[in-house]
Amino acid sequence: MKASYFIGTGQFRTVEEPIPELNSKDVLIKVAACGVCGTDVHIYHGDKGSAEVHPPVVLGHELAGIVEKVGSEVTGIHVGDHVTVDPNSYCGQCHYCQIGKKQLCTSLYAVGVNRNGGFAEYCSVPEKQCYLLPKEIPLRYGAMAEPLACCLHGIDRANIRTGDTVLVVGGGAIGLIMLQLAKLRGASRVGLSEPVAMRRDIALSLGADFVIDPAAESLTEALEKHLGVSGADTIIECVGNTTAVRQAFEATKRGSTVLLFSVPKPDTVHPLNLMDVYQKELTVIGSMINPDTHARAAALIASGQIRLDSIITHSFPVEKVQEAIQMQMSDESIKVMIEPFGGIDK
Repeated sequence: MKASYFIGTGQFRTVEEPIPELNSKDVLIKVAACGVCGTDVHIYHGDKGSAEVHPPVVLGHELAGIVEKVGSEVTGIHVGDHVTVDPNSYCGQCHYCQIGKKQLCTSLYAVGVNRNGGFAEYCSVPEKQCYLLPKEIPLRYGAMAEPLACCLHGIDRANIRTGDTVLVVGGGAIGLIMLQLAKLRGASRVGLSEPVAMRRDIALSLGADFVIDPAAESLTEALEKHLGVSGADTIIECVGNTTAVRQAFEATKRGSTVLLFSVPKPDTVHPLNLMDVYQKELTVIGSMINPDTHARAAALIASGQIRLDSIITHSFPVEKVQEAIQMQMSDESIKVMIEPFGGIDK
C-alpha cells in the first residue's frame, strides 16, 4: 500500500509498504477520505498536535472508510461496514480521566498523531474508535465527523441559549460548521466575520444571517447595524491568530461569552484588558478536542442537518500530502481531503 510519512518539519515521504497487521481488537480500514486539519498544518511546521508527534509517522486523524478486515476479538464491526474514526484514546487512570475530563488526559494518544493514521491507503485502528455510518452517506462527509465532534464539544461549552446572538470569527471549515451548529442551538441571529469573499458567500448559503468583511468595515459598527448593539451574546473564534482573537474581544458587549476554539501556535500570546473582562463580566472559554461527541457528530451527518458539500473544496491523492497541506493553508480552500482511491463511496 501507499503511505505518506511525516519525517520532520516541512517534509513528507510517500512509501510502498505492507498493509498493516491487525491486533485482535483492531479493524483494518480502506481509507476513503481523510481531512487535512489545522493541527496537521501545525505539525508540518514543527509544532505539537493534540499530543507530541515523533516522526516518522503517518498523519491524518480525520478519516472514514470501508472495513476491509477485523481482528479475532472484534464483535461489533464487520467487513464491508462504512465507518468514521474517533482518533483519540485516553489512559482512564490519570487525574483528569478520573474526574470526567478525559479530553485533558495527560497520556492522550491519537490515531494520525502518535499512531499511523489516514494519509495512507489502509489504516488499522482499535474497534472502539470506529463509528458506523449509513452506506448512503458519502464517506468524505464521514471524514468530517471528527472536526464536527470537536465543534460540538465547543458549542456545548459555549452554552448558547435560544434567542442569543452569535458572531463566528473565521470562515474556514470550523467556522462554517460552528455557524450551522449555532443555528441548530436556536440562536436568533448568527453572523460571520471573514475577509475572504468566497467564504462569506458560502456562509450565507449555509444560513448566516449576515456577514462582515473585517478588512473593509468596523466590526462594532457592523454589529450595531445588524444586531442593534455593538456586540454579540456569544463570539466563537475559529482562526487561531492574534488578529482574530482581538476581533473576538472587540465584538463583545456586556455579558458576552467568548469561545476561543481554534488551535493557536504554542507561543501565541494575546494581551487581555482585565478591566474589560471585569466591567463587561465576560466569560472566556477554551475547548479541547471531542470527548464523547463523536457518536453525535456521526448522527448529525447521517441526519443531513449539517451541510458539508460546500465546505469540502479540494482533494489530493496520498502522494501529494505536502501539496494538500499547502492548499489547506491557502485562501483558495476551505477543507482539503486526501482521497487515496479517488473518493470511493462503496
